[in-house]
Amino acid sequence: MTTVKSSLSDEARRTTGAILQESLIDLIDLHLSAKQAHWNLTGRNFRSIHLQLDEVVDLAREYADTVAERAVAIGVNPDGRARTVAEKTRLHQLETGWLPDDKVIAAITDMLGEMGRRFRERIEKLDETDLVTQDILISAAKGLDKQHWMFAVQH
Repeated sequence: MTTVKSSLSDEARRTTGAILQESLIDLIDLHLSAKQAHWNLTGRNFRSIHLQLDEVVDLAREYADTVAERAVAIGVNPDGRARTVAEKTRLHQLETGWLPDDKVIAAITDMLGEMGRRFRERIEKLDETDLVTQDILISAAKGLDKQHWMFAVQH
């Protein structure tokens, strides 16, 4: 069995690994939630929101992959299994059934805002453990903030 040796100290690797895992769960659940909304969306603004949800999905998937690969690069195994995400997610969940466009806008705005706050907290913690990972989360936060803005102005 091959294990990746990290240039980070054991403590920095553990802290950074935990932050990456929390971020991975957020991003996977955001991807799944945005797809759920995408499939069940109804209302006058269907088309524009439907397409905008795909942008959120693409962003979440891209950064989930980047975050997971960074974890592996520092010698931490990422866990993106459905069971893990379901048990550990902190994102507010969407209702089941058809979702009116105004409720989708509100829910996705809240999710993106919630994630933005958590990513900022994680970015601050990474100041002392791993600036490379911090840079990844800063980039992800930038994308999350942009999507948050684009949904929030539709309220």
